[in-house]
Amino acid sequence: MSRTIVVGAAQLGPIARADSREVVIARMIALLEKAARRGCDLVVYPELALTTFFPRWFMEDQAEVDAFFETEMPGPATAPLFAKVKELGVAISFGYAEKTVIDGRVRRFNTSIIVDKTGAIVHRYHKVHLPGHTENEPWRAFQHLEKRYFEPGDTFFTPADCLDGKIGMAICNDRRWPETYREHALRGTEMVLIGYNTPYHYPLAPEHDHLQCFHNHLAVGGGRRQGRQRGELRADRPELHHRPDRRDRRHGVDAGR
Repeated sequence: MSRTIVVGAAQLGPIARADSREVVIARMIALLEKAARRGCDLVVYPELALTTFFPRWFMEDQAEVDAFFETEMPGPATAPLFAKVKELGVAISFGYAEKTVIDGRVRRFNTSIIVDKTGAIVHRYHKVHLPGHTENEPWRAFQHLEKRYFEPGDTFFTPADCLDGKIGMAICNDRRWPETYREHALRGTEMVLIGYNTPYHYPLAPEHDHLQCFHNHLAVGGGRRQGRQRGELRADRPELHHRPDRRDRRHGVDAGR
């Protein structure tokens, strides 16, 4: 069934390591309000949207690492964002570091959720394809320690019933693997929301730089971080991208408007 969904990609600027959740949430709300004024039905924020991209730092103290994780969603700091979603009637998707207990064991995931227009969480996904390394490698320009701080997700690529359609999620590196799209397609997903944090330049393999933009184009609804963070150039400033010219004709669902 063909219908129109207006999607805004809320591309956050760089988040400093010392920035509080309240500072970040205020910025997310400002972009959400802007999206509502533009008629968006859905806003997609980046991977790990609530904090700096902390896998860029090596930390031995688990308590220091856990300060970047959420133990409840929504929590006291994020509740205003959920309240604004309900007030404006605009669904959102965003990523964060999740610390939870499953079957008596503490688990830490790189997580993304979909929140519908009523402010209810309707879908949660744990990132499967974790890139990077596990130990400190000080010779690098920046670390990429997702494998150290997270465990691979054990959830399937499945869609949620949202906005009268089937909407699924993936996170960053997931978009580089064909099984992500195959699994979603087999389960009836019509649109995949992919938040990510990807530098334009990877010092260890500069020959791959041209692939970064190609992989970005694989996201039907994608939000990413912008600005300079830990020596990485991502883009220039926070903004909301509204693409009325992009249409996913395979499923009859508009990727922009």
